Amino acid sequence: MQSTVPQSALTHPVSIHETLTGKALMVIGASVFVAACAHLSIPLPFTPVPITLQNFAVILVGMMLGPVAGFSAMVLYLAEGAIGLPVFTPHSVGGVAHLLGPNAGYLFSYPLAAAIAGWVVRTMQRVTSRFRSALVASTVASLPIFALGASWLAHLLHLGGSATWTLAVAPFLLGEVIKITAAAGIFSAMRRWQRS
Repeated sequence: MQSTVPQSALTHPVSIHETLTGKALMVIGASVFVAACAHLSIPLPFTPVPITLQNFAVILVGMMLGPVAGFSAMVLYLAEGAIGLPVFTPHSVGGVAHLLGPNAGYLFSYPLAAAIAGWVVRTMQRVTSRFRSALVASTVASLPIFALGASWLAHLLHLGGSATWTLAVAPFLLGEVIKITAAAGIFSAMRRWQRS
């Protein structure tokens, strides 16, 4: 009787992260990682938006998992928060109320940002180095985070352009540059390690 196992499966065994179970575990683990980074939070007295490591985590998750799994991980993260799990910054009310508060625009941008980071880094790696592609992906993925976050805050608090810039963008730009660079460096190092 002839074996029905393809020869390619015998020479190239499937790793755990390529199975459905492995992918589900990575998505769950990614949501936990973002939640942990959300708890590394510093409230600022002049804005309702705290400094956190969430943007860094979201971008890194997107680059590591790819656009589909990264998007899924961030949707799961938002669902966890909506049902009341303590995944958002500890300086908030949590639950659905947090998803309607001043930080909602940032939060709802996360699935899109993760998908963009994953897609851009994979596209750019064809034409440049891992680090450069990750740097571009991180930068591009940051744009919807700031655009949606600032737009929602302006709508919620009836802010003008100058006040929106002062409360929702300017205080976080230097930190974002550091987070983007760190995410790109970690992604590049991890990819190098995986292939060695």
